[in-house]
Amino acid sequence: MHELEQLIGLFVAAVALAALARRVGAPYPVFLAIGGAGLALLPIQSTFSLPPELALALFVAPVLLDAAFDSSLRDLRDNWLPVTGLVVFAVGLTTLAVAAVVRALVPEMPWAAAIALGAVVAPPDAVSASAVLRPLRPPHRILTVLEGESLLNDATALLILRLAITAVAADGVTFGDVAPTFLLGVVGSLVAGPAMGWVTLWLLDRVRHVPTAIILQFVTTFSVWMIAERVGLSGVLTMVSYTIMVARVSPGRTPARVRIPTYAVWETVVFALNILAFIFIGLQLRPIVGSLSPNVRGQYVAVAAAVLVTVIVVRLTWQLSVSAVTQWWHRRFGFTPPRPMLRPSFKSALIVAWAGMRGIVSLAAALALPAAFPHRDLVVLTAFAVVLGTLVIHGLTLGPLLRCFDLRDGDPVGREVRTARDRTLAAALATLDGDQSDSAMSVRRELAAHLGGDENDGPDADGESARHHDLHARATHAARQVLLTMRADEEIGDDAFHRVEEQLDWLDMR
Repeated sequence: MHELEQLIGLFVAAVALAALARRVGAPYPVFLAIGGAGLALLPIQSTFSLPPELALALFVAPVLLDAAFDSSLRDLRDNWLPVTGLVVFAVGLTTLAVAAVVRALVPEMPWAAAIALGAVVAPPDAVSASAVLRPLRPPHRILTVLEGESLLNDATALLILRLAITAVAADGVTFGDVAPTFLLGVVGSLVAGPAMGWVTLWLLDRVRHVPTAIILQFVTTFSVWMIAERVGLSGVLTMVSYTIMVARVSPGRTPARVRIPTYAVWETVVFALNILAFIFIGLQLRPIVGSLSPNVRGQYVAVAAAVLVTVIVVRLTWQLSVSAVTQWWHRRFGFTPPRPMLRPSFKSALIVAWAGMRGIVSLAAALALPAAFPHRDLVVLTAFAVVLGTLVIHGLTLGPLLRCFDLRDGDPVGREVRTARDRTLAAALATLDGDQSDSAMSVRRELAAHLGGDENDGPDADGESARHHDLHARATHAARQVLLTMRADEEIGDDAFHRVEEQLDWLDMR
């Protein structure tokens, strides 16, 4: 019981930190990282532990599915070059640079272990960057590049990490030994992911009970990851290809009554997993920090600081160098994107470079290292230091930097939303042609109110649309207050209350 009380207390503290982060306009992982650091320094005796083999499946699989589900294949294709550069070359260079720095500072550390550390801290996390950037409405191209990078760079980093762990276990392997397995894993993952997606959709098509459908979504998510890892495929690539396929097909097959609560549950789970990751890493750090002698502690701090500087400098150098070449190419041959988007510039490149915050994937990768891995304590401590440092340095300055640059792209997503609304409204109204009944007129007014106006939560909202939503909110609020009063006065029971409450909830969501 004491362990449960302790876990609940830590969760409540983390939720309070996240609420404080939202109040000050910072990404919540920044405050979770600070809380994890505090947890490592507090005299807390805890028996909580996580088997290393569960870390990646527990933390990475659901987070990847949540991120991949919203990814746009079209936008990724339009920006494939900058995304590929960050996913492959930036991750590879960061891994090698970190390994070289660590080997220079800790010569007794094996190269495979140093490369493993580099792979752990190489992939940035888009959750933090999106939390900072989305409220500021940045150019769509910047968000696409950052989210596409974070979706795919985990595959590169975790494949390198797997090879490094294998090299440590096998006391050194050559590229020729692992190349066939590596290529087979990549190709097999891209085939197995969509295949398992079709099986999942076939299964879920037959389920209409909402709680059962949501539970099966989590079961299939973890199953896809575990099957991929069990047969030697890349869990990340399999999960990404699986999710993209499901995301393309499921909207036409999943009813709204299942989809709406599903989104809320997944958002909650991703938030809870971020909290758990920082709790577990903080609890692991405490015995590590407490067992170090002052001399060794100083060496670990020096290594962590050097690695933090390395990952920041490598990303800045790569992104600004690529930007200079790209701008030269566009000046010479012209800029002809397939659809309107922000033209690459030094400012946009600096925003992308400065958004290299590390997060839950780096923490999960560090937790996933075997207990007997060489210099594991150093790897775990350094990984957390890089996560904390990048979240604080980048997370608290990225928003002001974007506001200072004032980058604008004419809101291409807004234009597409308006076009989609016009077309969907026309199609919906066409089904009512010739019907002049009161019910048909009511449906026409409701369709026009919800599909006929501009976005109501942005600066471009027109007055009539805003007035409609204000009246709608006031009316449903008044109805809800009457319903609450009727239950409080015992005019109605809970069964009737919840039925009417559900109808009002649907009205609010509309």
